[in-house]
Amino acid sequence: MSSNVNQQKFGTFLGVYLPSLLTILGLIMYLRFGWVVGNMGLPMTVLIVILASSITFITGLSASAIATNIKVGIGGEYYLVSRSLGIEPGGAIGIPLYLCRTLSITFYSFGLAEALLMFWPKDWGEAPATAVQMMAVGIIVIVTLLSGKSAKLVLKAQVPILILVILSFLALAIGVFSHPLRMPEWTPSYRTAPEGFWYVFAVFFPAVTGFTAGIGMSGDLKDPASSIPKGTLGAVVTGAILYMIIPVLLSITVLLNLNELSDPNLGVGTWTKISFLGGMLVYPAVLGAILSSAFGSVLAGPRVLQALALDGLAPKFLTKLSKSGQPTIATWVSGAIALGAVMLGNLNTIAQYVSVLFLTLYVAINLSAAIEQLVKEPSYRPRIKVPWWVSLLGALGAMWVMYLVNPYACVFALILEASLFVYLKSKSLEQQWGDATSGIWINLSRYALLQLNKKKLLSRNWRPFMLLFSSDIKGRIKLVKLAAALGQNRGVLTISKLVFDKNITPLKREEMQIEMLDELEKNQLEAFCEVNPVENLNDGILSISSSHGVGALKTNTIIFGWSEEKNNQVSQLKLIKKLSLMNKNIILVRFNVEYNSEKQFKKIDLWWGGKEKNGDLMLLFAYLLKLNKQWSNADITIRSAVNTVDEKDMLNDRINALLPDAKVDAKVEISLINKTGFKSILNEKSKDADIVFIGLAIPKDNVERDVSNSIDELSKELKITVFVQNNGMTDSVPRLLKDVV
Repeated sequence: MSSNVNQQKFGTFLGVYLPSLLTILGLIMYLRFGWVVGNMGLPMTVLIVILASSITFITGLSASAIATNIKVGIGGEYYLVSRSLGIEPGGAIGIPLYLCRTLSITFYSFGLAEALLMFWPKDWGEAPATAVQMMAVGIIVIVTLLSGKSAKLVLKAQVPILILVILSFLALAIGVFSHPLRMPEWTPSYRTAPEGFWYVFAVFFPAVTGFTAGIGMSGDLKDPASSIPKGTLGAVVTGAILYMIIPVLLSITVLLNLNELSDPNLGVGTWTKISFLGGMLVYPAVLGAILSSAFGSVLAGPRVLQALALDGLAPKFLTKLSKSGQPTIATWVSGAIALGAVMLGNLNTIAQYVSVLFLTLYVAINLSAAIEQLVKEPSYRPRIKVPWWVSLLGALGAMWVMYLVNPYACVFALILEASLFVYLKSKSLEQQWGDATSGIWINLSRYALLQLNKKKLLSRNWRPFMLLFSSDIKGRIKLVKLAAALGQNRGVLTISKLVFDKNITPLKREEMQIEMLDELEKNQLEAFCEVNPVENLNDGILSISSSHGVGALKTNTIIFGWSEEKNNQVSQLKLIKKLSLMNKNIILVRFNVEYNSEKQFKKIDLWWGGKEKNGDLMLLFAYLLKLNKQWSNADITIRSAVNTVDEKDMLNDRINALLPDAKVDAKVEISLINKTGFKSILNEKSKDADIVFIGLAIPKDNVERDVSNSIDELSKELKITVFVQNNGMTDSVPRLLKDVV
């Protein structure tokens, strides 16, 4: 941004009310009101005005509620939506919003150019299409230059336009009451609108839109929280009142009969044939209304682009301001796009798509307010309170109008914005503000935890809630990857970084946690990350493990990597024994090869010794492992070693008979123990296995060194060995191995 910015700030009337009102009292009012009255009669026309104005009024209320809760910055409607729903939904709405506002400059410039053809000399013949295009180009250049020079100049230019519009109203009223009156038509005739009520409603609805033009000036307002509600709602109410008066005047005049009123080709002639002095006061108002709409678009569009750039959704150079505080570069870029759109020629078809995209903005604003009210975050304290169901009603109404205007455009708009949302979500954008979506998840989590708290979780509900202690994720990434695979989206993995500094600051802890999350993201992993200050390693692990989790989601499984240092191994085993007394399951992993999560694994071996209940948990983890894409083609083999042939046959038959109940696809191989002992059988059968599960007994006191030697010996020739100790999980799979004993 420029360092010498002296930005002009505006109040409610000039900054919000005037541009919003003039956009409402636009070209559609002059072109289509007579047609609506001629087809619908007075009561149904009033009903259409009430329904249409209700949607805009509710949307104005929703926008006002959000605006009075936050410090509103640059970007108008985009800012409101993004600060409520998040950067991705905001961007999905904001990018089409910017394009719509920019294309609107072209639409209104074409409309003004076509209107100016009334001054084309007849002796020149019919005006060529290129003449309209050249005039449109000139209009775009003029409004863009004025906007880039000074927003104050553009806004003040709308004051005489408002006077012209008021004069056209007075001319209409004088023209009506200076002639005899008649009784209005009370019932619909559908003379030139056989499609019915909702068709007429869809044609009329654009007449009440545009009330968010003032919101688009949010960054240029002295007090947005005050000006946006007053100016926006004031403009909507003023427009609605005037729109109630106009059909009454058109219904009681004798200057046009109902057939003439319902003629869609009469257009502005509806007013000029009735008004005092004919078109002398009407035509300037029509030209002014079109020009005002163009001004509104050329002011609001660049500010949306500037806001997108500030949030990282557009190049940063677009944030540059002139010395007067205007987004100069964004304005020139918008003008260039509008000029390029002139080459498209007739934009009538695209106009419907633009209208529908604008309506998605109303949907987003109403949904934002409804969600904020439903989530009830302590920080949401708007001065204007709107019940959630009212905002939701506004959103549904806007969606219905989208469908009425053009069903294909409605589907296109939804697909476009959904695609933008998915794309922005994939970019993992960094958001610098909180939003209501976090509150949604908090509320859902709270509700779920309270519901779980009312239930007794039985064995069939068991899931692995795993806690892994690591001082360096990058250095222990293979253990983290395996832990994530063992949970396979059925459980929860938390990684705890222990810091031996009780005086560590909250800011430093947050920085460490962000570093951990970044490392996980690089490896396409998801887990919770914590930084826990402790004084002593083992005491810290015990303390954190005992209380980790909330409600029914208490940690039930602790994961360790097997140390290569003998003293550390002994310490680990002593710690494991204490954790077993807390009913924490243990997973102890030794890697002799690198764990490549992209590799397709082929073989999972599970060794059961028959003395503990570890087999249940090993079988469950083997099943969860197979749910991963890279393990999906691996074969599970349940292995055991016995002393006699009779034991071998009996064990083999019983395990195979029970496997269907376990619903785990596995083979069974029972070996006979020979003179070389169990270790040689283990190495012979499982040396090619990608991973081997072995039960881990609870070590007795003072034999930890012997146990560590045994673990080293059993696992030193295997690729990946997972020692499993079941201290809490029961019956999560059929007690296959218990039944075999």
